[in-house]
Amino acid sequence: MRRRTSSGAACVATETRASARPSSRWGARTKGVGVGVAAVAVLFAVVAVVPGWLPSLPTRAQDGLTLAISVLIESLPFVALGVVLSIIVQVWIPPGAIERWMPRRAWARRAVMSLLGMVVPVCECGNVPFARGLLMRGFSVPETLTFLIAAPIVNPIVIITTHQAFGFSDGILIARLVGGYAIANLIGWLYSRHPDPDGLLADRFRETCELVVDEPGGRGRRSLVQFVIELRAVMPALVIGSALAGAVQVLVPRDTLLAIGSSPVLSIVAMIALAMIVSICSNVDAFFALSFASTFTPGSIVAFLLVGPLVDVKMLALLRTTFTTRVLVGIVVTVILSAFTIGVGVNLLA
Repeated sequence: MRRRTSSGAACVATETRASARPSSRWGARTKGVGVGVAAVAVLFAVVAVVPGWLPSLPTRAQDGLTLAISVLIESLPFVALGVVLSIIVQVWIPPGAIERWMPRRAWARRAVMSLLGMVVPVCECGNVPFARGLLMRGFSVPETLTFLIAAPIVNPIVIITTHQAFGFSDGILIARLVGGYAIANLIGWLYSRHPDPDGLLADRFRETCELVVDEPGGRGRRSLVQFVIELRAVMPALVIGSALAGAVQVLVPRDTLLAIGSSPVLSIVAMIALAMIVSICSNVDAFFALSFASTFTPGSIVAFLLVGPLVDVKMLALLRTTFTTRVLVGIVVTVILSAFTIGVGVNLLA
């Protein structure tokens, strides 16, 4: 029997296949995750016991490694929370419990989905596993993308930290919230026009979808299996994204970006580039941006706060676990152009 979700992702579920699948498959999954966890534990143990091993590296390499590990450690709790929320959505919430509260019109459903982040207080990293759960549950790609883009900005923690950093000065907080909501719904509308939703999803996501649907057993077993499957899908991307973020930060001279901070246009370009490079969690990025407020224009700060949570290098690596490269290019172009336009508008009004 083939189940096709409204997103277009084909999930094959056949009871005979599920019952006939050898039990060694579960053992292979847990063994792979166990090896990964053990490797990370050994790395931290070496750092704790032999703290002098890092200085033997060149200074720039050491800085890059430190930054990469910092991004990874910062993101891990939110990824784990996102996976747990994804499991709750897929396994524990009864069919139709969420859908019956959703509007029938497509634009209204996307508008509601873009506000869902207000009740899912995780940063952009944790939103990716949760969005995968929404897709597997049957939400469409445009609806899921709308949630995925808006959630890191309408998140209540992000609202509070942005207010703590800037208050209501120069309209930065309002521009971030309204701008993020508008960009999310714009992206959702653009991809709602796509004739083939199935073509927007990566092959490896469809394979994961089949594994999840085929899994036999009760809710407890399915939850544990799904936790392992999602970690295996997301963690390599998170590690690669963190490594890229660390490498780019030490390779791109920040002095060059700071030198153009006073220009109404170039400052926006510089802060957009910086946002994609530093890959800071959206829950705390406002305090990082605050350090640039005295030298950069308000519009460039808004652009930084819009672009960073949506298309930094770490987030793009995570998004690639679910969507095709073409979709990612479209999202990046839309976000950057929208953030640039909003930034220019804030500079003209501030």
